[in-house]
Amino acid sequence: MFAAQSDLFDRPGLASLGLASAIVTPNEERALIASIDGVELSPFRFHEWFGKRLTASYGWRYDFDTGRLGRTYPIPDWLLPLRDRAAEFAQLTPDDLVQALVIRYDPGAGIGWHRDRPTFEHVIGVSLGAPATMRFRRRRPGGFERASALLPPRSIYHLAGEVRHEWEHSIAEMEVTRWSITFRSLSKKA
Repeated sequence: MFAAQSDLFDRPGLASLGLASAIVTPNEERALIASIDGVELSPFRFHEWFGKRLTASYGWRYDFDTGRLGRTYPIPDWLLPLRDRAAEFAQLTPDDLVQALVIRYDPGAGIGWHRDRPTFEHVIGVSLGAPATMRFRRRRPGGFERASALLPPRSIYHLAGEVRHEWEHSIAEMEVTRWSITFRSLSKKA
């Protein structure tokens, strides 16, 4: 179904990062992009700050103002086949992936350094429309250890274990529009 990529980094610190290409076909990619553009997207909000990326959450939504996780609209039917593939890729069940986040990054939008909230465990993302570089860093005495991974269009990544909990990740501002779909499972803390 999808072509797995071998160790892209030759760095043991990112051994728990899963990557594969061609999780969807070009026709499926176009349909997913059209579906994302067809839903009501809102600027990402972090307390009083609004990001340039536009988002919609399904299943569960994290409210940065209250610091709480709450239910929101169910994951739409058009995302369920992709959720099934993402779960298979991550060796989870589709029912484990209870949250979906769709994002459109218009020109000039990126995502700053962060770790996903501890209420979430597995983070599986699908990159659409344009290639992007996901950057990784973790604090070490005297600075940061750094790595990066290319996310081609139609590719998938899985953050688990060390890369999920010890490394931060980001995507620099881009000059072209890019879309992504992220599925998450809940942690025991949730």
